[in-house]
This record gives sequence, C-alpha cells and structure tokens, in this order.
Amino acid sequence: MDTWSRRKFLKTAAAACSSLILPGTTPALAGQSALKIGYLPITDATPLLVAHGLGYFALEGLKVERPVMVRSWKILIESFLAGKFNFTHMLFPIPVWMRFKQNFPVKVLAWNHTNGSAITVKQDSGIYKFADLGGKHVAVPSWYSMHNLILQLGIRTQGLVPVIKPRSAKLGANEVNLFIFSPPDMPTALLSKKIDAFIVAEPFNALAQIKFNARIMRFSGDIWKNHPCCVIVANQPFIKQNPVMVQKAINAIVRAQAWCQNNPKETAHLISRDGEGYLPVPEQVLARVFKNPDKTQLIHPQWDVTRIGFQPFPFPSATRFIIEQMKQTKVEGNTNFLASLDAGVATKKLVDNSFVRKAIDEMGGIHKFCDCNIETPFSREEIVEIN
Repeated sequence: MDTWSRRKFLKTAAAACSSLILPGTTPALAGQSALKIGYLPITDATPLLVAHGLGYFALEGLKVERPVMVRSWKILIESFLAGKFNFTHMLFPIPVWMRFKQNFPVKVLAWNHTNGSAITVKQDSGIYKFADLGGKHVAVPSWYSMHNLILQLGIRTQGLVPVIKPRSAKLGANEVNLFIFSPPDMPTALLSKKIDAFIVAEPFNALAQIKFNARIMRFSGDIWKNHPCCVIVANQPFIKQNPVMVQKAINAIVRAQAWCQNNPKETAHLISRDGEGYLPVPEQVLARVFKNPDKTQLIHPQWDVTRIGFQPFPFPSATRFIIEQMKQTKVEGNTNFLASLDAGVATKKLVDNSFVRKAIDEMGGIHKFCDCNIETPFSREEIVEIN
C-alpha cells in the first residue's frame, strides 16, 4: 500500500472511529500527564498499538505518547517495575510471579488477545506431534510464559519429561530440553539446527514459514481453545490514584480489540512497517498472522479458532487454570511461592475486571467478542485437548 493509500486508509478509519465514542467520553483531562505505554514487537501488543494508531486514546480524552518498543521481556518487566510505563502487555504468568513472588502490586485489568502462538519446526524434521519432541531441544521465550506452560502441558501428556540442560548434554528419549531464546533469534536458530523446535508469539512463526519454509506443528489455540496469552497490566497505586484515566484507557483498548476482530487485513497493515511502523515486520508476514489457518492444519477444526483473537474479559477459570499449571511447569529458579498459592484467592487478588466489564457493557456486551453462555456470560469452561 503506497503512502497516499495508507493516509487515506487511516483517515477513513479515524472517521469511522469517531462514530464509536463511548458514552462519557470527554476532551483531554485537565492537567493530565501523558500516559506511557511499553510493548514488545510482537502481535501480542496489537490492541495497545491499534488504540494509539487509530486515535482511540485521544477520542477518550487521553494524552498518550507513542508506545515505546523494547526488545526483551526482561527490559519490559524492569521498565514497568521502575514506573517507566503506566500500561503494558505481559505474558500472563509474569504478573503472577510479580504479585506473589516479588510482592509488586500489579493488577491484571483485561486480556489483550487470545491464542497468537504456535510450535514451529523445520519442514523436514519429522516432528508432527508432541510425542515426537522426545530427545529434542525446544526454545521458549521466557520461563514465566504461556508458551512454556502450554508446551510442558503437552509433553507431559505424552509421558515426556521437561529438562533444562546444556545443549551438549545427552538427552534421554523421554526428555525434552528447554532453552530461553529471544523470539527474533528463534527462526535462524531453527534453520541452523541449534534447536529442533520453538514455541513463541507471532509474527515469528509466520516469519519462519515465509522466510525459511518452516512448518507449524501446532497452533496454541488448537491446544487450549481461545486461551489468554498477554494481558493488560498496571500498578495498583496508579489505578487507585487515576480511576477515570484507567477506565478511559481500557475503553480505548476494548474498542481497539473490536476493530481488530472485524478488520484483520487493515490491522496487519496498520501495525506493520509498511503502515505505521509499530512492528519492524512487513505487512506480508503479518497478513499471515491475521488470516485464519486452513482447517486442514488443525486438530480441532470444529473449535473454529483464529490464529490470533481478541476478547478482553479475563475469565476467572482461565486464571485459576494458569496458576495450577504453573505449579507443574519447570523453570529455572525458586518456585516455592507457588506451592501454597490458592488459585481462587490469587485470582481475586491479581485481577480487577471492573474496568473491562464496564467497557464491554458500553460496547454492547461480551457477545460482541465471543459466543458466550447466555445465562452466565462472564464464566466459561476451559477446553484443553492435546490428542
């Protein structure tokens, strides 16, 4: 899309946005300092980027600086802990670790997206299912990640054992050796045979497919139906001091999710380097991410899941499931804090869904985002099938 077309697209999109202003929106809040948002260059950050790119934050009367891209989870976590960012996206296990091991008053305010990850292997690897990962080396982006959790959930069902050993170590046929790799390094590591597989957020699976002819072994949403991955977090004292500002920010993010859900091609363009440049990735790669997988690629085609999806409500059942799975997931470091953690109590302490419920209601209800139970729309049953 050329520059003129892109400008026309953004102008048209902004005009459409103006008709979607929620009740209670106001001009910029008097004396308000600009909100600061941090993100990693992955599609997990999409709603934050779209809310900024389409001016949804501004329509809520918020001053928001252009989101700041950082290159690693370590930097993003440290920046958030230091107060450099008011809002950011985090892999769901990270705020669990922050809150209950580091005693940092983080709050999960909403889901940022669903699904959005995959296990990727070389085309000629012979790896087609979890059972084939025995004796293999697999990269994950962080110990406290949904990727590590979902991977280990899968391999345990096959009687395999996750281990953390040097690359040179001899592996048993039932062992799966785990490494931390930076997501941008995963495709080339796979190509050079430093690893046998990786599980990570998009766009690195799509990038490996297009650039290196890699193969998707399994989409994460085809393992755990419409699972959360990254969530929107903020510091609890900041929330208490700025409840109006927080509500407006969540309004904008929820509206962005609805737009992404209805405009996948435009979303791919907007956040790409060919659009507004939030992600240093060409539109061609992102178009693959925002296109639903062919049903022949899925173990559960009847689930009708998207490669990446957008649903903002933080279902308590999913949070409880994550905490219980974290207790069984192997990581480096001390995890004693998880042993006595009651999943139900922890969910109530960690998650504040009051802002997102209000935003969802003003958008017309949660049915705008998912095929939810009519009688109990804010609860669901978690569906996990490895096969």
